[in-house]
Amino acid sequence: MNTRVVVDPVTRIEGHLRIEAERSDDGKITGAWSSGTMVRGIELILQGRDPRDAWAFAQRICGVCTLVHGIASVRAVENALGYQIPPNAQLIRNLMIAAQYVHDHVMHFYHLHALDWVDVVSALNADPKATSQLAQSISGYAKSSPGYFADTQTKLKKFVEAGQLGIFANGYYGHPDYRLPAEANLMAVAHYLDALEWQRDVVQIHTIFGGKNPHPNFLVGGAPSPISNDPSSATGGSAATAVNIVAFGQIRDIIDRMRKFVDQVYVPDTVAIAGFYKDWFARGEGLGNFMTFGDFPSEGLDDPTSWMIPSGAILNRDLSTIHQVDLNDPSQVQEFVGHSWYDYSVGKNAGLHPYDGETNLNYDGPKPPFEHLDVEGSYSWLKAPRWKGHAMEVGPLSRVLMLYASGHEPTQELANAVLGQLDAPLDAMFSTLGRTAARTLETKIIADQMSIWLDKLLANIKAGDLAVHNEEMWDPSTWPKECKGVGFMEAPRGGLAHYIRIKDKKIDNYQAVVPSTWNAGPRDPSGQPGAYEAALMDNHELAIPDQPLEIQRTIHSFDPCIACAVHVMDPDGEEHVQVKVT
Repeated sequence: MNTRVVVDPVTRIEGHLRIEAERSDDGKITGAWSSGTMVRGIELILQGRDPRDAWAFAQRICGVCTLVHGIASVRAVENALGYQIPPNAQLIRNLMIAAQYVHDHVMHFYHLHALDWVDVVSALNADPKATSQLAQSISGYAKSSPGYFADTQTKLKKFVEAGQLGIFANGYYGHPDYRLPAEANLMAVAHYLDALEWQRDVVQIHTIFGGKNPHPNFLVGGAPSPISNDPSSATGGSAATAVNIVAFGQIRDIIDRMRKFVDQVYVPDTVAIAGFYKDWFARGEGLGNFMTFGDFPSEGLDDPTSWMIPSGAILNRDLSTIHQVDLNDPSQVQEFVGHSWYDYSVGKNAGLHPYDGETNLNYDGPKPPFEHLDVEGSYSWLKAPRWKGHAMEVGPLSRVLMLYASGHEPTQELANAVLGQLDAPLDAMFSTLGRTAARTLETKIIADQMSIWLDKLLANIKAGDLAVHNEEMWDPSTWPKECKGVGFMEAPRGGLAHYIRIKDKKIDNYQAVVPSTWNAGPRDPSGQPGAYEAALMDNHELAIPDQPLEIQRTIHSFDPCIACAVHVMDPDGEEHVQVKVT
């Protein structure tokens, strides 16, 4: 007899997500359903507003992904109006997006996902001297002395003796599938704390170029902050508010610190932890279909050959064939609501391209509190996007596979080296742990690229090119009466696209199709599961039903950002965390 395991909400993610899984008598997951549990209504808020203001509202879709929604929004308006931005503005955006990647991925690994593999309480039994020897054997990171790890152990002991784990809460510590030795657990806990301190500095790139973080400023047509090569600007001259030589020195220093932490801490820790969980290279893939939209242009978005991350789709694991993706083609991209709490004027089972997308709310699910979702009917506030009818996975694994398949040498060399260390074949990437490893690999690839973009920006400035904005866009008298455009990018969690229709200089329709909609969406009318659902049904067993660690590992490997896909509010103003087995 199958039992239903309910995890609601999944913890250590951005936003609220409910997972229901069917567990057979032998412990295997035979069915899974992913539910976003409240509506996102930003599209309705944007209708009728000035398109140049859309980014400021769109950023509020999420408190973590603020930068990427701002970028996608301004790109949508720029695409609709047909204007280009100056090369300096493109380089600045590349640096800001890259900083988001490195910051986001490191924080996700240590503070959201690593605790699925690291038994924090076990670290109390570690020998600090042996931990130091372990740390020094895998990296030259400076903070690796026995005293340092002893201090970390003392801090952790205070948490435990206080009767609560504080920042380390919501882990199933003591679960039999935690496999790291105590010393590796202590090392990981120390690096968890180091990452908290590290992340305070790296976000400064956003504040230098965008004025603040989170929610940095943006500008349709370019970058919001002027550039100055006036030496007096560094000492309070008339251009003191511009990005000047002092600011660029800070940026260079931040990039160096980002790379050092990635090289000396993040990459070695990923390899060390993965070595104890190699069987997780054989579960949790699911769909086998991967898609990227492309990003990081060296010239402009109108020249796909200049993009560092190419656009394309991979079907059925076939890396020998990359299919072209056209986000403007209604036959390629459609959103379905057959199992979502929405209605379409053209019918519940029809698919709509986002330009024609509708946000017609219709909750017809059970009234809370309830035991189970109606998985045969509607069960999520997320829609179900499809590419040419296929359910697709987006995110770091998709990007690394696309870079590998397209012949990107740095990706191929790094992936082969890491897989070689783990004695794992390339096929190991198609998995829960492969998804986690891919996030680490692309963090190093992008962090290494940041210095190249900065050098190019500084060379332009030295040559006298200070332009960061195309002012033509700010004359609405030049705009067409009606137009439409898509602003796409590769957000840390995957392909992100904002679609806009402009009519009489106002927003007529706006639709955001976000990474966690592609990955976390429900089944479509033909019964195809989304990426989360398929991954959970791929070679999973639940050892202890009321400690669903296996579900957490695979869901966290996607780095869910459900706030991007839904906005949540508890009717009583409180968050409820519960795991039920029925």
